[in-house]
Amino acid sequence: MLSEQANAPPAQATAPLHRRSWWPTALWLVVAAAAGTAYSLDPGIAERAVALIRPQPLQAKAAAPRVVPVTATAARRADLDLYLNGLGAVVASNTVTIRSRVEGELLKVAFQEGQAVEAGDLLAEIDPRPYEVQLTQAEGALARGEAALRTAQRDLERYESLADLKQITGQQIDAQRTLVQQCEAAIKIDRGVIDNVRLQLDYCRITAPISGRIGLRLVDAGNIVRANDSVGLAVIAQIHPISVVFTIPQDEIVRVQRALAASGKLTVDAYNRDFQTKLSSGVLLALDNQVDPSTGTVKIKAVFPNEDDTLFPNQFVNARLLVETIRAATVIPMAAVQHGPKSTFVYVVQPDSTVELRPVITGVTQGDQVNIVSGLVPDELVVTTGIDKLNNKAKVAVRGAPAKTSGQGAG
Repeated sequence: MLSEQANAPPAQATAPLHRRSWWPTALWLVVAAAAGTAYSLDPGIAERAVALIRPQPLQAKAAAPRVVPVTATAARRADLDLYLNGLGAVVASNTVTIRSRVEGELLKVAFQEGQAVEAGDLLAEIDPRPYEVQLTQAEGALARGEAALRTAQRDLERYESLADLKQITGQQIDAQRTLVQQCEAAIKIDRGVIDNVRLQLDYCRITAPISGRIGLRLVDAGNIVRANDSVGLAVIAQIHPISVVFTIPQDEIVRVQRALAASGKLTVDAYNRDFQTKLSSGVLLALDNQVDPSTGTVKIKAVFPNEDDTLFPNQFVNARLLVETIRAATVIPMAAVQHGPKSTFVYVVQPDSTVELRPVITGVTQGDQVNIVSGLVPDELVVTTGIDKLNNKAKVAVRGAPAKTSGQGAG
């Protein structure tokens, strides 16, 4: 009796289970009744519901080709100039520091700072009065010496006339002749003194020894200047013409010599420090006779007319020496050339707006321009930007209108 009561389920626990099992059945009955009512009102609703639930098959859709925006440039036929570049400095053809040759007070400065002067122009004056006094003294000494010479010559004439009468000895005549020679020597000394004093007077007027441009005044009027003073009065630089000295690698010496022997004259252009402004053009003058072993370079000197005064002594410039010109070369920008594992190639734009991968053979390069030896003809469009997104036969849209510049020189 006790065991049966223990195994029997409690009455309160079974009642909730019967209630939970009734709700799912009621729910399905409601759904079925609603579906039946909907089907009776619209028989096609079942097909549409099935169509919505059933997975739809993927439809094959052809993808449109990708269009890559690029920039293209037309290959051009041009004369390609090949240059050697070197850093150089402008050197005046002649430079003179104006110094006084005499000592005295600087009375006058006769030039304007920075003006152009010609050889012989008066630049400054030194007080000449001390030298004028010396000249007077030297002229007086000369007059005294000339008088003494005349006296000695008359005495010699008398001695020689008395020699025939045996009234004077030969020794006296020889002594008088020596006295005449001494007087003549003294006169030469006096004349030399006079010439020296006159030269000092000339030095009191300082004139320009060369033509050129004079610099800033270094000494003002009223100062005492001395002969060969290290400071000087001013500096004159001859800048018409003017020179530029620059260096090139020693490996290019033979190339320059051959070009110079072939043409007889090589053009040199001078540019500013950032290579943006051309200052002047000149010609090659000479190569140095030795290579600098510390740098492996050789100095080259070029001469420029400098008619517009754009070059100044000691100015740093970039020099470009034209050594060769390739006539009628096919030229494209260096950015268009690509290097693959098997060949060098470019992308050529076709009439149908696709690109062709074209192997080419390149020649010399100058700046950002390269000579195409074979594989490309002038006026063909080559891609310069957007290359990393391209492959052969890719569709492209060329931005801008590339200009065709056949026949123009390449810089």
